[in-house]
Amino acid sequence: MKSYFFHLMPYGHIDVADLDKHDTAWLTLPNDLYDPAKGAGLYKRYIGELELADELGFDGICVNEHHQTAYGIMPAPNLIAASLARTTKRAKICVLGRALPLVNNPISIAEEFAMIDNLSDGRLIAGFVRGIGTEYFASASNPSLSHARYYEAHDLILRAWTERGPFRYTGRHYEFDYVNIWPRPVQQPHPPVWIPSQGSVETVDWCAHPDRKYTYLQTFSPIAMAKKGFDRYREIAAKHGYTADASQMGWALPMVVADTDEQARAEVKVHAEIFFNKLLHYPLEARLPPGYTSVASTKALIEQKFKLRKSYQTLEALLEMGMIVAGSPKTVRETLIKRQQELGFGHLIAMLQIGTQPAEQTDKSLRLFASEVMPYLAKAG
Repeated sequence: MKSYFFHLMPYGHIDVADLDKHDTAWLTLPNDLYDPAKGAGLYKRYIGELELADELGFDGICVNEHHQTAYGIMPAPNLIAASLARTTKRAKICVLGRALPLVNNPISIAEEFAMIDNLSDGRLIAGFVRGIGTEYFASASNPSLSHARYYEAHDLILRAWTERGPFRYTGRHYEFDYVNIWPRPVQQPHPPVWIPSQGSVETVDWCAHPDRKYTYLQTFSPIAMAKKGFDRYREIAAKHGYTADASQMGWALPMVVADTDEQARAEVKVHAEIFFNKLLHYPLEARLPPGYTSVASTKALIEQKFKLRKSYQTLEALLEMGMIVAGSPKTVRETLIKRQQELGFGHLIAMLQIGTQPAEQTDKSLRLFASEVMPYLAKAG
């Protein structure tokens, strides 16, 4: 199993009273609650934590994209990835991911990613997402075109990376007289592509298709839901006549490591509960704008994940569902090895900084994970 450090870059100085007052951390939370001086300090801290993970030997460091929210102040993950490409040495740089339907020029993403791949000497992992529902309001994008724009943008980016230019492109949503990117990616035929998802049936099936065999990442999910997604991936692969490898599946979840189980859980309790109950909270109408998902996926999300989020989630409940891991190095590594045996994933995406968690906790958790958990995981699976 390979281990990656994933950072959301949350605005950790947010006052919980403000989240309660506005009933959301997304879209309508007034931006005068953001202090630029404190934010600048957070960027320095968070980039430093990602650089530390490289020094500690993590297989990869991961960033992602969100807009108009205190949940994550990283609307342009390509900027963070470009910075990390120059200051890190060996870890893969995973952009998980760029929201394809929200941009009007997919060629710009092909160029950005090719640049990062060059700057990092071929260490980029490219992640593609559709973006969550609130971001269609933030970008004034039509959610009913989400799937079509996503697939068309994906196909065009892959062509831009692999097909010699210049060539003309005319599609339903995009049209270019010249597709001829400079630079081209270092990794040939193109950088690895990973697809994060919360369990969409269409996404799993698309990733598992033999034309792609993309690594599918299950994010922020109970164990039962993660197992369902991974089992479906293996099932679809078998229908296409091949056996899915563990490297085609990854699991992303928050975790904390401390000297003892009691210390880990005492330290993380308030931050985990703020994260899951406050920072992740946004109105249902903003989660699923009309046309954003298929009927089948909407039904599954409402029945499983959104139903779960309607009730207050305590740390104890989150631990029981497997949505967070917290404990001593021994407890964490035994838990993760057991989960790997149950679920069969090959990539662990460890979010070792959780919401409002202070720097000293993150630093200790990173170091303990790297020295006393990661070596055991490398032998698992």
